[in-house]
Amino acid sequence: MPTNTATATHAAPVAERHGMDPVLKRRIVAVVKHVILLAVGFVMIFPLLWMVSSSLKDDADIFRNINLIPTDWDWANYKEGWGAQSYPFGRYLLNSLIITVGAIIGNMLSCSMAAYGFTRLKWRGQNVAFGYMLMTLMMPIYVMIIPQYIMWSKLGFLNTFVPLILPKFLATEPFFVFLMVQFFRGIPRSLDEAAKVDGAGPFRIYWQILMPNALPSLATCGIFSFIWTWNDFFSQLLYLTKPQNLTVAVALRNFADATSGTSWGPLFAMSTVSLIPVFIVFLFGQRYLIEGSVTSGLK
Repeated sequence: MPTNTATATHAAPVAERHGMDPVLKRRIVAVVKHVILLAVGFVMIFPLLWMVSSSLKDDADIFRNINLIPTDWDWANYKEGWGAQSYPFGRYLLNSLIITVGAIIGNMLSCSMAAYGFTRLKWRGQNVAFGYMLMTLMMPIYVMIIPQYIMWSKLGFLNTFVPLILPKFLATEPFFVFLMVQFFRGIPRSLDEAAKVDGAGPFRIYWQILMPNALPSLATCGIFSFIWTWNDFFSQLLYLTKPQNLTVAVALRNFADATSGTSWGPLFAMSTVSLIPVFIVFLFGQRYLIEGSVTSGLK
């Protein structure tokens, strides 16, 4: 036994001399991983940095000087872009905010109600209706946009915010319904049974039991609704044509003119302004976004 112990003790320094220290190896691997992640992250964020940098350059210097640091800082692009169109750019920000807030409230209420009906109530044809709802996830928007446009046109709601807000209160977003269904299935039914013993009805169970416990999923629904609605271009371009009703996405498109040229500096300046709300929402809501996606079973 003493001989074996002495041999093992002597072998350890020999292994360290002929091989790399495991701790040092792990540190090197970690450093390499972080360097690669930083390089990939910089490549992905470079277009955004270039846009912000270009918003501080004049049109002649934007494509001539590709450096991220402008030679001459030109803040006039923000002033020019703010008042370049028929109305101040703040009007378009307000229009987008109204539509986005309406879409968020509508999706959170209607989709959670639909999910409550699919998970907590029993009714004839429930499974068939849920399967049909899942099928609509694979249906392109362009299949439905023409009938919807004709319907809103006959109802006289073109050039209003109604076609962009009202459908959100009718659970027309199957992704959010599925998200809420997955989350509600994870809430114990014993809470419902305890509430029923206390005399609570279906609506009270939905509002006072399920909704407070579904805050992560509701936050995920709200964040996605904000990003998708704020960045929506096709639907807003289709329904809104009057200058006073334009949103940020459509107003940015008006900076590009095939006949008189494009005002690149003001365009990039207002694009930077339009990204600030999205950045703020994602910055403060990413924790709820991750938590809601994980607890809902979406990987």
